[in-house]
Amino acid sequence: MGNIKNEYKSFLDDIEKNIKNKEDLEYIKKRFASFTDIMLDQMDYIMDYKKEEIEKLEKTQKQIEEKMSKMQNVIDNIEKDIYTEDGFDFEIVCPYCNYEFIIDVDENKTEIECPECKNIIELDWTGDLSDDDKGCQGNCHGCNGCQDEDDDM
Repeated sequence: MGNIKNEYKSFLDDIEKNIKNKEDLEYIKKRFASFTDIMLDQMDYIMDYKKEEIEKLEKTQKQIEEKMSKMQNVIDNIEKDIYTEDGFDFEIVCPYCNYEFIIDVDENKTEIECPECKNIIELDWTGDLSDDDKGCQGNCHGCNGCQDEDDDM
């Protein structure tokens, strides 16, 4: 801003030296002051506009950072759930006595004994509910054959 003031003063000094007619000099000074005021007003307007835009960007950036922080927390929790050092736990509900218990995932195990009723529970780690696409064979101990939930209604 100091440079502008120096240039303004230099301009006024220059026109005072070179314009001898006092009326013309006063007219030029007034017109130049008016023009300068308009230019400064426009510069102020631009600066205010840019300041508002920067504030909007900062606000948006803060919101994005908050969302990313929340997302990172979710990702960290998912990662903890997936990659626990103690291995994976698997919840089992005994089909014979409805006792719920937890075992460590071991895909080599094909059956487990219920700690409550001592019945043997077959484990299928594939998640496929059918046996060779034939469905339930009704061969489980104490089983009357699987029924669809819709059949009960």
